[in-house]
Amino acid sequence: MPATYLTKEGFQKLQDELDFLRTAKRQEVAERLHEAMEGGELIENAEYEAAKNEQAFVEGRIQELEVILATAHIIEGQHDPTSVQVGDVVLVQEGDGEPEEYTIVGVAEADPRAGKISNESPLGKALLNRRPGDIVTVDAPGGAFKVKLLKTT
Repeated sequence: MPATYLTKEGFQKLQDELDFLRTAKRQEVAERLHEAMEGGELIENAEYEAAKNEQAFVEGRIQELEVILATAHIIEGQHDPTSVQVGDVVLVQEGDGEPEEYTIVGVAEADPRAGKISNESPLGKALLNRRPGDIVTVDAPGGAFKVKLLKTT
């Protein structure tokens, strides 16, 4: 299984989510199941069905988080200003557009709206190991485009 890249903050956030799911959320779902089972015939009990579905989701997420955290590679702050690596903040510009800043993170932490792009995303992949000043072709699902890497920190 390949390693999952996480910042220290991302690792802690996922660990906190796992702890919450294992304790509070499991208990909450168990109580809902118990109440629904007392509510009458289980075959026609919509609340029981909803609680079972939520239980399956919670248990699946717990398993997913356990795997992510077990295979996590923590991104250290060893920035090399000569090339882009996971954990770096990059400033890119497409054509004459406004420069955009992104942090390259692992898949588990990616949140494009917050400026965190995955190292496995088309843009993230294209920027890895590139140097400031490089013009990079990004092969995206909507078509290829070029960006200039202005700087990395």
